[in-house]
Amino acid sequence: MSEKVEIKVRDNGSLRIAGDFTIVDVDGNEIPHEGDTAALCRCGHSANKPFCDGSHKERFESVVRAPQQG
Repeated sequence: MSEKVEIKVRDNGSLRIAGDFTIVDVDGNEIPHEGDTAALCRCGHSANKPFCDGSHKERFESVVRAPQQG
């Protein structure tokens, strides 16, 4: 059985994906990646989309938290 995939929203940064996953484009074509983790661009500034290249630093602000229960 494969490891459960986790997607972590990083403050002011990328989406970090860890586990057994496949990344595909809008046409269903697989986008190659190495290893069992990847950082995906969330800001739109990366020159290596869909992957994060750190271009967001000092140019992108987004802090996401889960809604409070109760």
